[in-house]
Amino acid sequence: MTAQSRPRIEPVDVDLKEPLKSKMATIFPAALPSPNLYRSVARNESLFIDMIDMRFIGPAGLMDRKTIPSRLRELLILRTCTLAGNEYEFNLHERTISEKMGLTRAEIEDLKTKSVDRTLWPVAEVSLISLTDELVSTLSVSDPVFEQALEHFSTAELIEMTQLVGLYTSVAMLVSLIRPETDPY
Repeated sequence: MTAQSRPRIEPVDVDLKEPLKSKMATIFPAALPSPNLYRSVARNESLFIDMIDMRFIGPAGLMDRKTIPSRLRELLILRTCTLAGNEYEFNLHERTISEKMGLTRAEIEDLKTKSVDRTLWPVAEVSLISLTDELVSTLSVSDPVFEQALEHFSTAELIEMTQLVGLYTSVAMLVSLIRPETDPY
């Protein structure tokens, strides 16, 4: 491992101590070691615990309020990871929950590409991919992309979906700062 690829912020030990142990158990299965990124963020223990207590971090990722269907959440997360260059988080989701959330292997692979195969996706999901592409790439949404998304989703849903894209863009920033090792899933 080169100096540049080593983590900048080492994760806390995988054998967590209380209160991190019980908090992590609420968001990640005990059968798997907790993700390196989570344990690195846990270097700021009070912030990490607050994020769990506020339900900001949950078993399906950030801000899962159960208002956006799991499949659509996962599509938004993976597409954001691709566009933000966040291979770490994409890999974490791909290896642990993406298929459980309803995406197929072909769809997961397609979300890794610069330009998706629009024939693979329902029209409503194409509108979300376009929305995510613009949000992450330009921090803006054109009127045609907004109108297309509005044909399939309410304004309340679009606000929450945009917030989710923004949160996973910030995860890409944390990954860039921390440089966690890929988890062994």
